[in-house]
Amino acid sequence: MADFEPLNAQFSEEEVSDPTFAVALMSYLQLPNNRNVSMNILHIDCSPRAASHSRRLSAAIVARLLTDHPDARVTRRDLGRDPIPHPAPDYASALASPEALAIGLKNGATHLSEKLILELEDADALVIGTPMNNFTVPSVLKAWIDQIVRIGRGFALSPDGVKVGLFQDRPVYVAIASGGLFTGDDARQPDFLTPYLAAALGSVGLTRLQFFPLQGTAFRTPMQLAEDEATLLAALQSSR
Repeated sequence: MADFEPLNAQFSEEEVSDPTFAVALMSYLQLPNNRNVSMNILHIDCSPRAASHSRRLSAAIVARLLTDHPDARVTRRDLGRDPIPHPAPDYASALASPEALAIGLKNGATHLSEKLILELEDADALVIGTPMNNFTVPSVLKAWIDQIVRIGRGFALSPDGVKVGLFQDRPVYVAIASGGLFTGDDARQPDFLTPYLAAALGSVGLTRLQFFPLQGTAFRTPMQLAEDEATLLAALQSSR
């Protein structure tokens, strides 16, 4: 998956008809295919719902980045509509020891992991749209993380056993949709999502995370949510 034509094919009719998606799509369609790009954006969505709040917010973040970087290229990875498999036995076995990893690199056990890592390494910015499922990330996002947090590729171990990230740092924008409230004075549920992502992505060298929590989607009105979304987007920092 790369560049716009495959990206366009992966959007549903509901997404394409959404005004926020339309802005991002139109901005991208105006770019010549052979134009040198100034920025590569990896856009990941995790919700299985086409009209989800997290999808709309992540699309709005991409649209804002395209406003600041009109020559940007977007690569789409839709884990909600096209989930990757959870680690298979051969991949898990390959990570058991250096000797097993050498075999796994030869027999294709790490092929998917390498594909996803190269996709991430090619990106100057990462945009993730995700719901909060039972206080944390959905399993489709965990499956993606399990493929990129790979010893010898995503991280190395220091002599005292501390993970040292091997990826060059870059901005990571995380759009979160939650039916309840998990931050602020009115929070009524725990948050295992943001600390987990900070720790997991930090272990591979991605530390510049910016979270955009759209909360109370189960009971706030569409107008209130639109106002909340505008407030979140106003805080976006798009520096590379």
